[in-house]
Amino acid sequence: MKLSPEQEQVVAGWIAEGESIAGVQKRLEEEFEISITYMDARFLIDDLNLELKDKEPTPSPTADLSAQSPPPPSPGQPADQASPENIAGGSVSIELDKLTRPGAVVSGDVTFSDGVTAKWALDQQGRLMLDASQENYQPSKDDLTAFQTELSRELQSKGF
Repeated sequence: MKLSPEQEQVVAGWIAEGESIAGVQKRLEEEFEISITYMDARFLIDDLNLELKDKEPTPSPTADLSAQSPPPPSPGQPADQASPENIAGGSVSIELDKLTRPGAVVSGDVTFSDGVTAKWALDQQGRLMLDASQENYQPSKDDLTAFQTELSRELQSKGF
């Protein structure tokens, strides 16, 4: 996929405003009618040498629960043992598999904010598979956004 120089400048502006990878993907579809996968959007941002801005978490107006929460799970702790209170980042926790599932480029486990676990895999075409432990489970929109953000961060840290 090739963008015009004007489109590249618009994408750079979105990133400068703090847009996420998923946001860039959505805006490309809405504003330019360019439909791409999440991974293609990530690669586009990398190809344009753009840096994503880390969004600062907004403090809870009701109470500071960080003092009451136990520490996040250790890196070796399995995802299904992480309760919602222990999940790093406060909502969604992901882990990469040491042995990738057949047919996938990368795979792992996710625990959503409500404690439901799922298996995930990313194939060679950038398609994401999500198989939840509960039948007909649909994670919330916030959980899906947090999952995409955490997955992107974890994949970048591993060199993907």
